[in-house]
Amino acid sequence: MIVSSFGFFDVLGVKNIELDPSRVAAQVVSGIGFLGAGTIMFMKEGIVRGLTTAAGLWTVAAIGLATGGGMYLPAGIATGIVLIFLWALQPLEKRYARRFEKQMLRIVFKYVSDESDLIKKILDEDGFKVQNLNLIKTKEDYLLNFQFESADTKKMAKLIKKIRKLDSVSEVNWSR
Repeated sequence: MIVSSFGFFDVLGVKNIELDPSRVAAQVVSGIGFLGAGTIMFMKEGIVRGLTTAAGLWTVAAIGLATGGGMYLPAGIATGIVLIFLWALQPLEKRYARRFEKQMLRIVFKYVSDESDLIKKILDEDGFKVQNLNLIKTKEDYLLNFQFESADTKKMAKLIKKIRKLDSVSEVNWSR
């Protein structure tokens, strides 16, 4: 912005040359918009990541343009407002994001005819939202993988206790 505003004074006296410092600002806006779009990732199942980063890039560019244009007080105030917002909203963002966190439950068990039905009943009883279920047969055991959209920690601990009480279960792992 400083270069755009003050860097071309030597050509001001030349006929048919006009300076427009706002042209650089317009190009910064479009360039940063392009970079911001590159930080946004569309994941499967409608999940979007990088919006805060993209908005932060654009905000920092705007504050930089204001600073380069000599608008120090508005740039300082904007910096303070942005820092307060990012700091204050971070706990809310984490709490909200935790609701959509993927969680995996891995159960290894010896096959008994009613065992898989019993595990399904346990999951239904506790009201978990299962997104994905995968059953793999190994040489000696069966491996059952559940993927949950989100699950309450206390409910999950109770569920794991129930599953570990089953005689045929040899291993239970839970990961976030």
